[in-house]
Amino acid sequence: MSKISIRFFNDKEVRAVWDDEKSKWWFSVLDIIGVLRDNDDYEKNRNYWKSLRAKFKRENNQLGSVTTQFKFTAPDGKKRAANVLDYDGIIELAKNFPSKQANRFIEWRKRIKIF
Repeated sequence: MSKISIRFFNDKEVRAVWDDEKSKWWFSVLDIIGVLRDNDDYEKNRNYWKSLRAKFKRENNQLGSVTTQFKFTAPDGKKRAANVLDYDGIIELAKNFPSKQANRFIEWRKRIKIF
Protein backbone atom coordinates (compact mmCIF):
# COMPACT_ATOMS: atom_id res chain seq x y z
CA MET A 1 0.00 0.00 0.00
CA SER A 2 1.17 3.48 -0.72
CA LYS A 3 0.14 7.09 -1.16
CA ILE A 4 -1.68 8.03 2.00
CA SER A 5 -4.16 10.73 1.06
CA ILE A 6 -6.72 12.79 2.89
CA ARG A 7 -10.13 13.50 1.37
CA PHE A 8 -12.73 15.87 2.76
CA PHE A 9 -16.52 15.87 3.01
CA ASN A 10 -18.12 18.92 4.65
CA ASP A 11 -14.64 19.86 5.88
CA LYS A 12 -14.25 16.50 7.64
CA GLU A 13 -11.05 14.55 7.31
CA VAL A 14 -11.24 11.12 5.68
CA ARG A 15 -7.94 9.27 5.55
CA ALA A 16 -7.36 7.06 2.53
CA VAL A 17 -4.61 4.90 1.12
CA TRP A 18 -3.99 3.72 -2.43
CA ASP A 19 -3.46 -0.03 -2.85
CA ASP A 20 -1.16 -0.51 -5.86
CA GLU A 21 -1.71 -4.28 -5.90
CA LYS A 22 -5.50 -4.05 -6.08
CA SER A 23 -5.60 -0.67 -7.84
CA LYS A 24 -8.11 0.90 -5.49
CA TRP A 25 -8.50 3.28 -2.58
CA TRP A 26 -9.15 2.15 0.99
CA PHE A 27 -10.85 4.59 3.39
CA SER A 28 -10.73 4.77 7.19
CA VAL A 29 -13.99 3.40 8.59
CA LEU A 30 -13.78 5.60 11.68
CA ASP A 31 -13.40 8.70 9.52
CA ILE A 32 -16.42 7.67 7.44
CA ILE A 33 -18.39 7.04 10.66
CA GLY A 34 -17.39 10.54 11.83
CA VAL A 35 -18.62 12.05 8.58
CA LEU A 36 -21.90 10.13 8.66
CA ARG A 37 -22.50 11.03 12.32
CA ASP A 38 -21.16 14.57 11.89
CA ASN A 39 -19.03 13.89 14.96
CA ASP A 40 -15.29 14.45 15.45
CA ASP A 41 -14.97 12.48 18.70
CA TYR A 42 -12.63 9.57 17.89
CA GLU A 43 -13.65 7.43 20.88
CA LYS A 44 -17.38 7.89 20.29
CA ASN A 45 -16.96 7.00 16.61
CA ARG A 46 -14.87 3.94 17.53
CA ASN A 47 -17.53 2.76 19.99
CA TYR A 48 -20.25 3.39 17.44
CA TRP A 49 -18.37 1.27 14.87
CA LYS A 50 -17.98 -1.55 17.41
CA SER A 51 -21.74 -1.50 18.05
CA LEU A 52 -22.54 -1.29 14.35
CA ARG A 53 -20.25 -4.25 13.54
CA ALA A 54 -21.95 -6.32 16.24
CA LYS A 55 -25.33 -5.40 14.76
CA PHE A 56 -24.13 -6.37 11.26
CA LYS A 57 -22.90 -9.70 12.63
CA ARG A 58 -26.27 -10.42 14.30
CA GLU A 59 -28.04 -9.61 11.02
CA ASN A 60 -25.58 -11.68 8.95
CA ASN A 61 -24.61 -8.51 7.08
CA GLN A 62 -21.19 -9.14 5.56
CA LEU A 63 -20.09 -5.50 5.70
CA GLY A 64 -18.45 -5.84 9.11
CA SER A 65 -16.37 -8.79 7.96
CA VAL A 66 -15.18 -7.30 4.65
CA THR A 67 -13.10 -4.63 6.33
CA THR A 68 -9.36 -4.93 6.17
CA GLN A 69 -6.80 -3.04 8.24
CA PHE A 70 -4.13 -0.48 7.50
CA LYS A 71 -2.00 1.62 9.85
CA PHE A 72 -2.95 5.28 9.99
CA THR A 73 -1.78 8.01 12.32
CA ALA A 74 -4.35 8.20 15.12
CA PRO A 75 -5.43 11.44 16.84
CA ASP A 76 -2.80 10.84 19.55
CA GLY A 77 -0.05 10.82 16.89
CA LYS A 78 0.65 7.08 17.09
CA LYS A 79 0.34 4.70 14.14
CA ARG A 80 -2.56 2.33 14.78
CA ALA A 81 -4.20 -0.36 12.70
CA ALA A 82 -7.56 0.91 11.50
CA ASN A 83 -10.42 -0.77 9.70
CA VAL A 84 -10.74 0.34 6.10
CA LEU A 85 -13.32 -0.16 3.39
CA ASP A 86 -13.09 0.24 -0.36
CA TYR A 87 -15.47 2.38 -2.45
CA ASP A 88 -18.23 -0.28 -2.52
CA GLY A 89 -17.86 -0.82 1.21
CA ILE A 90 -18.26 2.84 2.13
CA ILE A 91 -21.33 3.16 -0.06
CA GLU A 92 -22.80 0.03 1.55
CA LEU A 93 -22.00 1.41 5.00
CA ALA A 94 -23.72 4.70 4.16
CA LYS A 95 -26.79 2.85 2.83
CA ASN A 96 -27.06 0.98 6.15
CA PHE A 97 -26.55 4.10 8.21
CA PRO A 98 -29.46 5.77 10.04
CA SER A 99 -28.66 9.34 9.07
CA LYS A 100 -29.76 12.01 6.60
CA GLN A 101 -26.08 12.85 6.29
CA ALA A 102 -25.55 9.41 4.71
CA ASN A 103 -27.65 10.31 1.65
CA ARG A 104 -25.70 13.52 1.15
CA PHE A 105 -22.45 11.59 1.56
CA ILE A 106 -23.48 9.01 -1.07
CA GLU A 107 -24.36 11.77 -3.54
CA TRP A 108 -21.08 13.57 -2.85
CA ARG A 109 -19.12 10.34 -3.23
CA LYS A 110 -20.74 9.59 -6.58
CA ARG A 111 -19.68 13.01 -7.91
CA ILE A 112 -16.04 12.54 -6.90
CA LYS A 113 -14.19 10.74 -9.69
CA ILE A 114 -10.64 10.81 -8.37
CA PHE A 115 -10.94 7.98 -5.84
